[in-house]
Amino acid sequence: MQPLDIETFKPRLKTLGKEQAWAIHSAALEILAKTGFKMEHPKVLEMLQGAGCTVENENWVTMPAYVAEEAIKSAPKQYALYDQQGNKTMPLTNDNFFYGTGSDTIFTHDLETRKRRRTVIKDTGNFARIVDALPNMDFSMSMGNPTDVPIENIYVHAFAEMIRNSNKPISFIADSGKDMKKIYDMACLVAGGEDEFQKKPFILNYSEVISPLKFPENVMEKLVFCAEKKIPICLPSGCNAGGGGPITLAGAMALGIAENLAGLVIHQLAGKGSPFLFAPNVSVLDMKHTVVSYGCTEWSLTQAALADMRDEIYQIPIWSFAGATDSKVIDAQAGAEGMLSIITSMLSRCNIIHDVGYIEFGNASSLEMLVMADELVGMSRFFTEGIPVNKETLALDIIERVAKGPEGSMFLSDPHTFEHFKTAHFLPELMDRARYESWEKKGKKDLAMRCNEKARRLLKEHKVIPKSKEVETGIDKILNTK
Repeated sequence: MQPLDIETFKPRLKTLGKEQAWAIHSAALEILAKTGFKMEHPKVLEMLQGAGCTVENENWVTMPAYVAEEAIKSAPKQYALYDQQGNKTMPLTNDNFFYGTGSDTIFTHDLETRKRRRTVIKDTGNFARIVDALPNMDFSMSMGNPTDVPIENIYVHAFAEMIRNSNKPISFIADSGKDMKKIYDMACLVAGGEDEFQKKPFILNYSEVISPLKFPENVMEKLVFCAEKKIPICLPSGCNAGGGGPITLAGAMALGIAENLAGLVIHQLAGKGSPFLFAPNVSVLDMKHTVVSYGCTEWSLTQAALADMRDEIYQIPIWSFAGATDSKVIDAQAGAEGMLSIITSMLSRCNIIHDVGYIEFGNASSLEMLVMADELVGMSRFFTEGIPVNKETLALDIIERVAKGPEGSMFLSDPHTFEHFKTAHFLPELMDRARYESWEKKGKKDLAMRCNEKARRLLKEHKVIPKSKEVETGIDKILNTK
């Protein structure tokens, strides 16, 4: 048989056609041109007027379509995030996807007591440390609003805790330009100076506007700062269907895209060519319990649709979510909802995928959920890599050798099996495949218990490459600066 040179087909998910994508995009442009948006930042208002927008009633802005289209053209179509040691670990192109945690949860589930409690700063460090250890987690977020640090510097302390407990990239939150400046100074300290940081950025800012169509002054401060310093930023909104946006998914998407495009325009006016993530978040407001659902099918559907719009129209890397649940504990619901969002975000090739480890519709965090989701990402990654078809994998010689071999020959004992068994199949760590008697003998542990044990083991055993004494001293100085 001649050697085969066949490219592996990698399965993809597609939910919108070209006509649908352009209809939603056109609706978003119409919202900006006819309805407009409220801008509360005076200098940004001046920028928008200078670019061709119209301002009415002091701060209500309408934006011609060509202004948004120019911003789409100038935004980078690919860029990269680095780890804190300067290695390129997150190249953002259409096909690459990266997973990480979320931020701002009020509660967490304690690993030792297995009870729900308020978050403290050590929790932020614990999540960062486990992200540093997990093979399928690519970046950290704070995963909590700690109660034991000064509220006016809560995000600065959270950032410092992530730096000290992980060397992977960080997606960070800030309240305004003031604490963002401190966070930026820390990042430059770690990178070895501002010039080095500019060459190899390892941070990404997450900010939000208010749906429908409100752009607060403090949010614009952060947006402009990131544009000027070339810090990658995503700017989603609260356009959840039935709450901050229309009940229909297409209408909520159009609103979220309009808000995102307005943010993109401001960002590119402040720093043309600075990296921006296309980031409308469109979940649903559950009408029975009045919560924004993190486990719903709709959010997985809309983010897959937004990935289609990236491919058809924007070409800008996109922000999305996965690995979260509305369940209050690690149970079947948590696994089902977590896997739905993980596999669909991966199949649609969303780029930066956050909120892994959220439970209770984002109100609480769980280290057990995080380690379970890491394995679910590994399973999904194996699926999306497809089936390699070549001479080695078709194994015709091996089939003939075993079939014509001595009586009792088996593929199990063939050298080909030993050579490939670690890569030909996905080998789970947490998903139990043992016979019943073996599982019973080891304590009848369910998945939640196994996740708890793994999380505790990682916290105890994983060693993070420490920061230098100079960096540690610099972080302390920034934290103590008023």
